[in-house]
Amino acid sequence: MAKPKIVICLGSSCFARGNEENIRVVEAYLKENSYEDDVDVELSGTLCQGRCAEGPNVVIDGRLYSKVDPGVMLELLRELLPPRA
Repeated sequence: MAKPKIVICLGSSCFARGNEENIRVVEAYLKENSYEDDVDVELSGTLCQGRCAEGPNVVIDGRLYSKVDPGVMLELLRELLPPRA
């Protein structure tokens, strides 16, 4: 099974709108649920989708999500990687 890939845009607009906090949410979730070795997380500001006004933007396995606040980020992570007991 391929590792899921999470791309968090670090462009100035997405970063200012909340992706700085989304990075923390992802890192904490992966650590708390022992997924650190199972997920490739790429932090990139070069993969702009031309949707800066709709940010913060996150791409998970090639699917773009816009207006991702920390609560939405956590929901997406729980769908992709269910919490481990």
